[in-house]
Amino acid sequence: MEHTTSLTENYEFKRVYARGKSHVASAVVVYCRKNRSNNNRLGITVKVKVGKAVVRNRIRRRLREIYRLNEPRFARGFDIVLVARVCAANCSYSQLQNSVLNSMRALGLVMDNERQ
Repeated sequence: MEHTTSLTENYEFKRVYARGKSHVASAVVVYCRKNRSNNNRLGITVKVKVGKAVVRNRIRRRLREIYRLNEPRFARGFDIVLVARVCAANCSYSQLQNSVLNSMRALGLVMDNERQ
Protein backbone atom coordinates (compact mmCIF):
# COMPACT_ATOMS: atom_id res chain seq x y z
CA MET A 1 0.00 0.00 0.00
CA GLU A 2 1.56 3.16 -1.23
CA HIS A 3 0.37 5.82 1.22
CA THR A 4 -0.63 3.64 4.16
CA THR A 5 1.08 2.15 7.18
CA SER A 6 -0.35 -0.11 9.86
CA LEU A 7 -1.77 0.74 13.25
CA THR A 8 0.04 -1.63 15.57
CA GLU A 9 -0.23 -0.41 19.14
CA ASN A 10 -3.28 -0.94 21.34
CA TYR A 11 -3.34 2.72 22.44
CA GLU A 12 -3.58 3.82 18.79
CA PHE A 13 -6.68 1.68 18.28
CA LYS A 14 -8.20 2.95 21.53
CA ARG A 15 -7.60 6.56 20.49
CA VAL A 16 -9.44 6.02 17.20
CA TYR A 17 -12.33 4.27 18.98
CA ALA A 18 -12.65 6.98 21.62
CA ARG A 19 -12.10 10.17 19.62
CA GLY A 20 -12.93 9.19 16.06
CA LYS A 21 -16.08 9.06 13.97
CA SER A 22 -17.72 5.75 13.10
CA HIS A 23 -20.19 4.26 10.66
CA VAL A 24 -21.88 0.89 11.00
CA ALA A 25 -22.66 -1.21 7.94
CA SER A 26 -23.95 -4.74 7.66
CA ALA A 27 -20.54 -6.44 7.53
CA VAL A 28 -18.12 -3.89 9.01
CA VAL A 29 -17.81 -0.95 11.34
CA VAL A 30 -15.42 1.76 10.13
CA TYR A 31 -13.79 4.16 12.58
CA CYS A 32 -11.71 7.12 11.42
CA ARG A 33 -9.80 9.94 13.01
CA LYS A 34 -7.67 12.68 11.48
CA ASN A 35 -3.94 12.28 12.11
CA ARG A 36 -1.11 14.74 11.71
CA SER A 37 0.57 13.19 8.71
CA ASN A 38 -0.14 13.04 5.01
CA ASN A 39 -0.49 9.25 5.10
CA ASN A 40 -3.25 6.96 6.26
CA ARG A 41 -2.76 4.35 8.94
CA LEU A 42 -4.91 1.23 8.73
CA GLY A 43 -5.91 -1.21 11.44
CA ILE A 44 -8.07 -4.29 10.95
CA THR A 45 -9.84 -6.12 13.76
CA VAL A 46 -11.68 -9.43 13.52
CA LYS A 47 -12.98 -10.81 16.81
CA VAL A 48 -12.88 -14.47 17.79
CA LYS A 49 -16.67 -14.79 17.71
CA VAL A 50 -16.61 -14.18 13.93
CA GLY A 51 -15.16 -17.65 13.42
CA LYS A 52 -12.10 -19.82 13.69
CA ALA A 53 -8.63 -18.69 12.63
CA VAL A 54 -9.06 -19.65 8.97
CA VAL A 55 -12.24 -17.59 8.67
CA ARG A 56 -10.79 -14.61 10.55
CA ASN A 57 -7.66 -14.58 8.41
CA ARG A 58 -9.71 -14.78 5.19
CA ILE A 59 -11.77 -11.77 6.27
CA ARG A 60 -8.61 -9.89 7.23
CA ARG A 61 -7.03 -10.60 3.83
CA ARG A 62 -10.17 -9.52 2.00
CA LEU A 63 -10.43 -6.26 3.96
CA ARG A 64 -6.77 -5.48 3.32
CA GLU A 65 -7.20 -6.18 -0.41
CA ILE A 66 -10.35 -4.04 -0.63
CA TYR A 67 -8.44 -1.18 0.97
CA ARG A 68 -5.38 -1.70 -1.27
CA LEU A 69 -7.37 -1.68 -4.51
CA ASN A 70 -9.34 1.43 -3.55
CA GLU A 71 -6.52 3.33 -1.81
CA PRO A 72 -6.13 6.04 -4.52
CA ARG A 73 -9.80 7.02 -3.98
CA PHE A 74 -9.40 7.60 -0.23
CA ALA A 75 -8.58 10.93 1.39
CA ARG A 76 -5.21 11.03 3.12
CA GLY A 77 -4.29 11.94 6.65
CA PHE A 78 -6.55 9.57 8.62
CA ASP A 79 -6.24 6.71 11.05
CA ILE A 80 -8.75 4.09 9.89
CA VAL A 81 -9.88 0.98 11.76
CA LEU A 82 -12.02 -1.67 10.05
CA VAL A 83 -13.86 -3.96 12.47
CA ALA A 84 -15.47 -7.05 10.95
CA ARG A 85 -18.90 -7.98 12.23
CA VAL A 86 -20.11 -11.57 12.62
CA CYS A 87 -22.02 -11.60 9.33
CA ALA A 88 -18.79 -10.78 7.45
CA ALA A 89 -17.98 -14.49 7.61
CA ASN A 90 -20.94 -15.25 5.31
CA CYS A 91 -20.53 -12.28 2.95
CA SER A 92 -19.14 -12.55 -0.54
CA TYR A 93 -16.19 -10.38 -1.54
CA SER A 94 -18.42 -7.92 -3.41
CA GLN A 95 -20.82 -7.57 -0.46
CA LEU A 96 -17.89 -6.90 1.85
CA GLN A 97 -16.47 -4.36 -0.60
CA ASN A 98 -19.80 -2.54 -0.88
CA SER A 99 -20.11 -2.46 2.89
CA VAL A 100 -16.63 -0.96 3.32
CA LEU A 101 -16.98 1.60 0.53
CA ASN A 102 -20.43 2.74 1.69
CA SER A 103 -19.12 3.28 5.22
CA MET A 104 -16.05 5.12 3.96
CA ARG A 105 -18.28 7.28 1.75
CA ALA A 106 -20.57 8.08 4.70
CA LEU A 107 -17.54 9.22 6.71
CA GLY A 108 -16.33 11.43 3.85
CA LEU A 109 -13.20 9.42 3.14
CA VAL A 110 -13.94 8.57 -0.51
CA MET A 111 -13.18 11.13 -3.19
CA ASP A 112 -15.39 10.00 -6.07
CA ASN A 113 -14.92 11.76 -9.39
CA GLU A 114 -18.14 10.13 -10.59
CA ARG A 115 -20.27 12.32 -8.31
CA GLN A 116 -18.86 15.59 -9.63
